[in-house]
Amino acid sequence: MAGFTNKLKFIYKPFVIIATGFIITYTFLHWLLFIKAGIPLKEEILNFWLPFGLPWIPVFIWLRPRIKLLQFKNDNSSFFYQLIACIAIAIPTIIAQEYLITATGKLTQLDNISQILQHDKTKYYSIKNYYIDKEHIAVQNTATVTGKNNQNFNMLIYVAIPILENDTKVGSLNKFWLGKKYHEQISNSLSDQEKEAKYKIFTEKSQKEFENTDFRKFTYLEVIGNTEDHDEFNNALKQLKQNSTEENLVFVAKTEPFEARNGKKLPWILGTFGMGLLVYFILLLFPKFQENKLKKFKKGETTKNTDVKEILDLFIPKEGFYITPVIINLNLLIYIIMVFSGLGLLSFKGQNLLNWGANFKPLTTNGQWWRLLTSTFLHGGFMHIVANMYGLLFVGIFLEPLLGKVKYALIYLTTGILASFASILWYDATISVGASGAIFGLYGFFLACLVLKVFPPDFGKAFLISTLVFVGVNLLMGLAGGIDNAAHIGGLISGFIIGVIMSGQIKKQIKLSTEYENEE
Repeated sequence: MAGFTNKLKFIYKPFVIIATGFIITYTFLHWLLFIKAGIPLKEEILNFWLPFGLPWIPVFIWLRPRIKLLQFKNDNSSFFYQLIACIAIAIPTIIAQEYLITATGKLTQLDNISQILQHDKTKYYSIKNYYIDKEHIAVQNTATVTGKNNQNFNMLIYVAIPILENDTKVGSLNKFWLGKKYHEQISNSLSDQEKEAKYKIFTEKSQKEFENTDFRKFTYLEVIGNTEDHDEFNNALKQLKQNSTEENLVFVAKTEPFEARNGKKLPWILGTFGMGLLVYFILLLFPKFQENKLKKFKKGETTKNTDVKEILDLFIPKEGFYITPVIINLNLLIYIIMVFSGLGLLSFKGQNLLNWGANFKPLTTNGQWWRLLTSTFLHGGFMHIVANMYGLLFVGIFLEPLLGKVKYALIYLTTGILASFASILWYDATISVGASGAIFGLYGFFLACLVLKVFPPDFGKAFLISTLVFVGVNLLMGLAGGIDNAAHIGGLISGFIIGVIMSGQIKKQIKLSTEYENEE
C-alpha cells in the first residue's frame, strides 16, 4: 500500500499537474500571442507540431527523474513511460487548439461582400447577397511527395473563385475568393508515364466535379488561415496579374449551421485527457520502486543526470569531432529557416526546393553549377533530414578522428558534389536534394577501409556488417521510388575509390599511432 501511495505522490500527481498546466498554458499563449496579437506562424506548426513536441521538455525535466525511480526489466521501459506521458498530454492539447480557433472565431453578418472592408477582420462571415463567378477562376496545379521514404505522390488542384456583389461586377478587380481544393494520392513508385496518365484522369474528374457543384449554397464563410493551402491559393491568384494578391481574402464555404462549428471537440478534449490519465494510472500499477533510489529522492539526494549534456555534446564542435557537428548544425539551421519561412514541415514543395538551390539538370547544366553543392545542404522534409543526420553522426564519429578536419571535410564535399553530378547524368528532370550522397561517400570510404582491413579485425567485422546493411537497405528503398539512388551510388563509388587510394596512408597512420601508445 505504501508503494502505491508513493507512486501517486511522487509520479502520478506531478504528471497530472504537468499535463493540466501544459494544456492550459499552451492554449492561453496561443490565444494571446497568435489570435489576439496576430503573430504570424503556420497553423500546422502551431496546432500540431508544437503541441506534439513541447511536452517532452517538462516531461524530461520534471517527470523523467521520477520515472527513473521505478524498477524495470529493461532500460527501454523508462523511455516508454515518458513517451506515453507526452502522448497523453499532446493529444488533448492538439484538439484544444482546434477548439480554441472555432470557439473564439466571431461571425460577422454582411449584406454584401464589399462590406467586409467596413468591419474589423473576423474568422467567419455570413452574406445575404453575392454572386459566384465560375467563369473567371484562378487555378494552381501542384504535386507533393509525402510519407516515409516519400512513398506517396499527392496530386492537387487549387481553384480560387471570385465572390462578387452581383453579376454586373464580372471581370472587375476582386479581393474576395472562394477556395476549393481537389486532392488525390497515388504511389510515388509509379513511372513518370503512369503518373501523367493518373494526373490526366484526376484533372478530368476534378473538372467534372467543379462544373457540377453549386458553389452558391453555403451557410457561412470561413477565412483560410496561415496554411499551405492559403499559400497555394495565393499562387493561383498571382497568375492573374491584374489582381493585388496582398489584400486578397480566400474563404472556404461551410454548409452546416454556424452553431455546429465546434462539433464534438470539447467532449473529445475532456475524453482524451481523461483517457490519458487513466492509462497512465494503470501503467503505474505494475512496476515497483527501487527502494534505495526512492530513499535518496525523499532526502533530496538526486543522481547527476548527464543524458542532456551527452546529447548536446553531439552538436558542439570539439577536438577530433569538429566538422561533423558543423555539418549537422548547418543542415538543421537551413531546415529550420525553411520551416519558419512558411515552406512546410513534413515536406517541402519542389518549386521551393528549386528556389533554395536544389539540383535540377535543366538549371544546373545551364550555368547554375553551384546547385551541385547547395543541394547537399537541403532536405525534402522532416524524416529526410532526421534519417540523414543520424547516418552522418554514426559514420562521422569513427571517420573524422581518423582523417582529421581538413581531409574529412574535403572527402565529404567532394563526394557530395560527385553524387550530385551522378544524379544529373542519370535523371533528365528530377529535383534532387539531401546530404545522403555525401554521407554515402563517407560510407563508401569507410567500406573501403573495412574491406582493405585498415582497422583491427575485431573492429572491422562488426562494422563491415552494419555498414553493408545500412547501404543495402537504403539502396533497396531507393528502388521503390521517390529516392535519388543515382546520387547514393555516385557518392558510394566515389567515396570507395578515394578510400582505396588513401587506405595505405590511413593504415600507416593507425600503425604509428598504436606504436606510440604502446611506447607510452
